[in-house]
Amino acid sequence: MVRNDSDFRPESFRPYSIEKAFDIIGHINTDNNWHFRKEIILKNVYTDLNKLIADAKDKTKLISLAVFKPTRVLDFIFEEVERVWNKTKLERLNARALQLNLFSNSENPFEVVNKLPYKFSFVFSDENGRQSTLMIEDWETGQLYWNCLKKHEGNEQKACEDVRKKYFDDFAGTKDLYFYLGTTREFHLMAPNPFIIIGTFHPKRVDQLSLF
Repeated sequence: MVRNDSDFRPESFRPYSIEKAFDIIGHINTDNNWHFRKEIILKNVYTDLNKLIADAKDKTKLISLAVFKPTRVLDFIFEEVERVWNKTKLERLNARALQLNLFSNSENPFEVVNKLPYKFSFVFSDENGRQSTLMIEDWETGQLYWNCLKKHEGNEQKACEDVRKKYFDDFAGTKDLYFYLGTTREFHLMAPNPFIIIGTFHPKRVDQLSLF
């Protein structure tokens, strides 16, 4: 991975090449309730959304990736959205993919996946009581929806309800839930709150008595 010079965000990187995008250097297991993962992921956790947004707008920091701990998760909602990709955006992406392919002997590695017909969002509050609704754009959320849709033989309502059960009843209800938050280059400096949820970290809750 190398710094993406076309992006002002200091945490933005891109693959060095299409043929060799990543080098696997090891695996961090989930032993002892994700102990080793916690050591890495929970080094710097935000609990104040205003503070995080301020750090994103601060041109000496420009924070674009963060781990955030919601104080309370109030709801997990789903809303129907457009069912087909924006034609203009698709054409732009295809043009970029073809341009990349000019410099490679390999086939075009990019494929257009089916568009999710629903938007999923968490409703939560931070340590100061600020309530927010943030969309989750995680590949696993979409894949869970498609799996549930297949299980329920095309019943979208039941599929969405299953997604909600996993994220609200399980992750928020029984686990120690954290959000991975990220921004997009387009809205980083423009939007009042430029962050979306790009993933979750959800180890088991630890009983404080078990620490002694």
